[in-house]
Amino acid sequence: EGKNGILSQTYVDLIISQRPDFFLFENVKGLWRTKRHREFYEKLKTQLSEVGYMFTERLINAIEYGAPQDRERIILIGFKKGLLKSKRPNVLIDFPWSKFLKFNKKDVFERPWTETENFKAGSRRPIPEGVIEKLTVEHWFNKNDVENHPNSQHFFHPRAALPRFQSIAEGDDSRKSFKRLHRWRYSPTAAYGNNEVHLHPYKPRRLSVAEVLAIQSLPKSFALPNDMSLSNQFKAVGNGVPFLAAEAIARSLKEFINSKL
Repeated sequence: EGKNGILSQTYVDLIISQRPDFFLFENVKGLWRTKRHREFYEKLKTQLSEVGYMFTERLINAIEYGAPQDRERIILIGFKKGLLKSKRPNVLIDFPWSKFLKFNKKDVFERPWTETENFKAGSRRPIPEGVIEKLTVEHWFNKNDVENHPNSQHFFHPRAALPRFQSIAEGDDSRKSFKRLHRWRYSPTAAYGNNEVHLHPYKPRRLSVAEVLAIQSLPKSFALPNDMSLSNQFKAVGNGVPFLAAEAIARSLKEFINSKL
């Protein structure tokens, strides 16, 4: 089933062996996309059900929680049967998925976001009317003071790619590999592997670790240690759940547990 499938099965095996009172499973939406992947995902749920878990699940988008990123992920939450007090067989139908959302996806994506503009190093552009500033890359760069962040100088310096970097328009994220963010728009899914090269909106370089931490909505005070390799820093950030989404789901879990125990 590929890398995600192996990791998913390993996680499920760990749950089965340790039997926690509840768990949270996060994965890419590809587990819902095709019949083969969906069957694999349902098989995992069956394994968990057979050892006494019940579930609630949702396809979330980080942008709903205030992160400046269009990032969809499956969230599956399971509880041991009998742990929660309720007279109804499906107690998890009450889970407050929407309580801590900050934005409506439909409204966000229908806004008049600027598509692309010619790249110009060091350029200034006023914020367009109608966009949600708190969901823009530039807002988070400023909010986290990325220029003075401990990870501000942590970025790759491939000199040979400079002409290609300069040829890509601001906001052109349609390419499979080289994508340039727009300062007054949200970021595409934060993925920083070998095939994903995300470029700064108005600088002729790749994003810094400080900037990708901001895109993952982490607090300004959070920084990665200098003794981590650059590759591992980007891998750690790209694999992480956006902070604001994780925080909201944790609050939902806490409220739900407190109301049912």
